[in-house]
Amino acid sequence: MTDNGLTCFEQPLNERVRTFLRLEHLFEQTRHYWQDPYPWGRRATLSTLLDILAILSRHDLRTEVGKELADQYTKLNRLRNHSGIDHARLDDILRDIDSLGHEMQRIPPQFAAYLIRDNEMLNSINNRSAIPGGTCGFDLPGFQHWLSRDADAQEENLRQWWRPLEPFCTAIELILRLIRDSADPQPLTAAGGVLVHNTEGGTQLLRVLVPRREQVYPEISAGRHRSTIRFMEQTGGDLRVSQTGRDIAFDMACCRL
Repeated sequence: MTDNGLTCFEQPLNERVRTFLRLEHLFEQTRHYWQDPYPWGRRATLSTLLDILAILSRHDLRTEVGKELADQYTKLNRLRNHSGIDHARLDDILRDIDSLGHEMQRIPPQFAAYLIRDNEMLNSINNRSAIPGGTCGFDLPGFQHWLSRDADAQEENLRQWWRPLEPFCTAIELILRLIRDSADPQPLTAAGGVLVHNTEGGTQLLRVLVPRREQVYPEISAGRHRSTIRFMEQTGGDLRVSQTGRDIAFDMACCRL
C-alpha cells in the first residue's frame, strides 16, 4: 500500500481487525485475477475465492461483522451534536451501515461451508489445494473441463459464487475505511532504527508510513499498551535482513473509533 512516496505497513491490534485485513487482501486479489479470463486467471480467482470461503467457514464472521457495524453506527451517531461535522456525509455513512447491517442478517449461518460442501467441483478443488500441484488436470478432470468452457458460462458461475460474499466485502471495506480515517498520521523518529511507543487504549490498527527512499521496513510488535517498531534492511543478493542503525523519520497513525 503506497501513498505520496510512502509505503504503508499496517498492524492490527485485535483478532477482528486482523481477520478483516486478511479478507480485504483476498477481496483485492479476487478482483485482480477475475479480470483475466484465461485458465490461469480462472485458477487464481477460484483459489482466492476458496480462501475467502475457508475463512468465513472457520469464523462466525456474519455475527462479527454485524457487531462491528452496530458499534460503528452507535459511535458515529454520537457525532451529530459535534460542531464542524458534515451532517450530509454522516447521514450517508449511517444509511450505508444500516443497509449493510440488514443485508448481513439475511445471510444464512454457515453459508460458506455449505457452498463448498454442496458444490462438487469447489469441494474437489478445496480438498486438493493443500497438495502441491494437486489441482492439475489428471487429478481434477472436472475442473479442467470447467476451465475449457465458454467464458460467459464461467463468468456466470463466478458471479453466482461471489454473490453471497458481496455484503461481506462491502461491509468489511467500509469498516476498515472508517478505522483508517479515524486518525491522522503523526511524524515520529526511530532513533537507531527503534521506537517504543505507548499505545492509547482501544487502538485497533497501527499504520506506519515509511518513505520509500529509506529502503527499510518495520517489524511491529504491538500489545495493548505498548508497541515496538524496529526498522529492518535487506542487503545482498540473498536479501539478508538486519536492523538498521540509522535514525528513521516516518509517520504513524494509531487508529481507533
